[in-house]
Amino acid sequence: MAARRAVRFGSLVEGATTGPETIQALFDETARIARVYPRVPLNDVLSDLIEAQDVTFVQLEGRQKPSQSKDLYILAGLLSLMLAKASHDTGDPHSAMKQARTAAICAEQAEHPGLMIRVRTQQSLIAYWADWTSEAARYATVAEDLTDRNTGSGAVWLTAQSARTWAALGDGERAVTALNRAADLRAAMEPDDLDAIGGLMRFAPCRQEYYEAETRIWVPGEEEHAKESAQRAVSAYEIAHEQNSDDWAFGDEAGSRADLAFAHACLGEVEGAREVLAPVLDLPVDRRIAGIVRSVMRVHDPLRKPEYTGSTTVRQLREEIDAYVRSPAAGITAGG
Repeated sequence: MAARRAVRFGSLVEGATTGPETIQALFDETARIARVYPRVPLNDVLSDLIEAQDVTFVQLEGRQKPSQSKDLYILAGLLSLMLAKASHDTGDPHSAMKQARTAAICAEQAEHPGLMIRVRTQQSLIAYWADWTSEAARYATVAEDLTDRNTGSGAVWLTAQSARTWAALGDGERAVTALNRAADLRAAMEPDDLDAIGGLMRFAPCRQEYYEAETRIWVPGEEEHAKESAQRAVSAYEIAHEQNSDDWAFGDEAGSRADLAFAHACLGEVEGAREVLAPVLDLPVDRRIAGIVRSVMRVHDPLRKPEYTGSTTVRQLREEIDAYVRSPAAGITAGG
């Protein structure tokens, strides 16, 4: 709270003409939030996000040099992008899309392809989890030309997101082609300025493994490959957590575990599914964001197989999942 007050006070002291100290303070605060966001409950960062966005918008309404205008549009775009994710995490895709559209306008004004590709990927992600799958594919496709430019890990993120979107649409061949392209982009990747921020702005290798597993669970016959990818992702996130790495994200680790549980259940390995899903089911309510809840719900599908009829273990696991999804993240005010 004191830090937020300091940033706002500094912006007021510098007056109607934006000064370099205010811009630097906003960049520092934005980078801090981007690194912290994936690691803590949303309520821990939401008020900071809203405050930083408000200060940035006020500065844009004042006077500044052209170079400062570009910096402020980048800041506004990053903060709106994170607020789009915040609304998505609370299960409000309509508000999420409003924030994302603002982020896209800011990215266009700043002429920043790295920011634009991340915004388009976030829009595709929001649509994917809202079951607007064709819309998710459209957002991914519209930004494909940006992957040929140096947009850092953003290009890998977009292509990996495109892969799971095509898989959800039933085009397994196109999905696997996108996975292979994402691997090629990773091998040739040069980090951009947003990768240097880390956290939400960097598409880490462990997250890429998670997206590969997420893609393959949609493709019939890919259950073993999905299991292998998900296991690699879970292991990578466990290591990142132990090392207190910025790559760790509780939501993506939970999603990886849910995908691994799904693959186990598809392969008839119910005990394996239950074991790997247990840490997700134990998450406190304030960490049960929308994507995690949807991932856990999906594990229900293979547990409905006829061969599981009468299984006490399966019945208990289904009941645990039912109880879990009835208590999603509560007490969060969406980022509008």
